Amino acid sequence: MEVKAKFASLLLKWNKEKNDRQMPWKGEKDPYKIWLSEIILQQTRVEQGLSYYNNFIKTFPDVHKLATAPDAKVFKLWEGLGYYTRCRNLLATARYISKEQKGKFPDSYEEVLNLKGVGPYTAAAISSFAFNLPHAVVDGNVFRVLARVFGIATPIDTTEGKKKFTALAEELLDKKQPGLYNQAIMDFGATVCKPAAPLCSDCIFKKHCVAFNKDMIAALPVKEKKITIKQRWFYYIIMEYKNEVAIVQRTGKDIWKDLFEFPLIEAKKEMSEKNIIKQLNLKEWLVPTDYTVISISPLFKQQLSHQLITGKFITIKLKRKVKLQPDWQWVTKGKLKSFAFPQFINQYLKAK
Repeated sequence: MEVKAKFASLLLKWNKEKNDRQMPWKGEKDPYKIWLSEIILQQTRVEQGLSYYNNFIKTFPDVHKLATAPDAKVFKLWEGLGYYTRCRNLLATARYISKEQKGKFPDSYEEVLNLKGVGPYTAAAISSFAFNLPHAVVDGNVFRVLARVFGIATPIDTTEGKKKFTALAEELLDKKQPGLYNQAIMDFGATVCKPAAPLCSDCIFKKHCVAFNKDMIAALPVKEKKITIKQRWFYYIIMEYKNEVAIVQRTGKDIWKDLFEFPLIEAKKEMSEKNIIKQLNLKEWLVPTDYTVISISPLFKQQLSHQLITGKFITIKLKRKVKLQPDWQWVTKGKLKSFAFPQFINQYLKAK
């Protein structure tokens, strides 16, 4: 019997007898909680997303609570998770379901797919877990399992690859137990068929696995595109006047939209302390004789998916309160914790 015919039964047997991966949303049928967990886990490791999921469920136990929450409160709770477009989509979808759908979560794959921030994988996960609809999930774990077991070298980040793997995933899906099957194949990829050091000796598919039998484990799955990392230099000016500091909310189509930061000097390359102070003196919002440089921090870094942010924090003490730019605001140091900052800034605030 070829492996395709027995794939689902072998996987579900492993799931029943050996799968002990614990997650609070496993077996969950509430579409709100499933949707929340899936949005949080987009581009986020389970270990990191777990505490965020628990905090969100505790703070916003249903979609109406989330929909009526102030943006700032939701962003603060999301702080540190990154990819903040997810948070904006989360709010937009919660408000749509709460108001337009009267709190009823869409119960068809097509309707779920039309929600903001939901792609084919997330729609398949929600519709199969919550409503037992027969749609196969295809995430990184699934790509890896299928590529190795069936020896598929088509790059997973190409249109052809996505079509090929999706078609195979749909063919293998247990149509009677799609939710159970989808969770099982993701768990299997996460705990057995791991990216590095997979547990091949314990694998239920090792007799049939092309990658194992042809020594291709490290070569599969294949990715075609290489990520180009853009380097940016951020120099934040912490303007102190008595117990207050100036902050500004980021806008525009750039990283960290809607989060707060200190006044920023961005450079194309690393600047010396002398050049930083020179740039400070050129700023319209400061008079050179009205401030003293208190400290310049060591270098801080944050690696994003396509960008490396490197920079420093320059603390200056003002002799008199300057007139801020229209979108800036003064806040007391004690209130800084109530604003959502990028991880880059939080690293500095925690290190102080």
